[in-house]
Amino acid sequence: MSIDNQHLPANQFIDPDLVLLEMAHAGAQRATSLSAARVGVLSVLAGGFITVGALFSVTIGTGIDASGPKLLLEGFGFSVGFFLVILTGALLFTEINVELPATLLDRHRQGGARAILAPITRLWFLAAIGNFIGAVVIGFGIDWAHDLSPAVAETLTEVAESKLRYQEVGGVNGWTQAVVSGVFGNWLVGMAAFLSVMGRTIIGKFIPVFLVVSAFVTLGFLHSPANMAFFSLFRLTGEATPWGDALLWSIIPAAVGNIIGALVLVALPFWFAGTRRDVKI
Repeated sequence: MSIDNQHLPANQFIDPDLVLLEMAHAGAQRATSLSAARVGVLSVLAGGFITVGALFSVTIGTGIDASGPKLLLEGFGFSVGFFLVILTGALLFTEINVELPATLLDRHRQGGARAILAPITRLWFLAAIGNFIGAVVIGFGIDWAHDLSPAVAETLTEVAESKLRYQEVGGVNGWTQAVVSGVFGNWLVGMAAFLSVMGRTIIGKFIPVFLVVSAFVTLGFLHSPANMAFFSLFRLTGEATPWGDALLWSIIPAAVGNIIGALVLVALPFWFAGTRRDVKI
């Protein structure tokens, strides 16, 4: 008996071949239609959302002795911040790290590389700055209005120290290891962005985001906006934030690695393997 396709449910996801095309289209739209002020607002919001996710992560993970459930809860907590970014259309530096190369690879549809390079680069640069500002401002506000229990403060200290672990290695070797950790960090976070575009329902977006972001948190890879968020909350521990060390050994090398990871492990392989680049979006 044949099945009438008209009676089949609609697909709950977009074909993987089309995801980068969707991301390229979204990147070009945001780069060319959003003013600097609007980009600033959306990127500041993204930094704030990630900061809230970071605080939620350490709060719900505190008091769990078994490392597996503890890390799973921390991953769930942090995924909430990322999911807020996805649902609201806020601008996150590491998500744009996938959109930017996708848009450039799709340059024939965007009017050529020269036409799109300047606006997409401006979007990427302003998003990075806005994410940092958002994290610092929201972190300062939370510190002013909120107190942590000693146990949660201890968890936050442990997370911040883990973000600075490559400082103990030191030198070129330590910095390079931090960059490579950032590569893997945005491989996973970039795939979370990729899969969120693939899903067509809220649940269809959240489940892969939760799973992939939980893997990222559990494995301890570096992610520049996440590092901004955790260090912006560090004053809640009662200690001054080590911004110099944080920038040098955590945030900046993670950002470099995040750019490489999004390009080499997400955008390029899926673009090369895609077979439907001429589809109209």
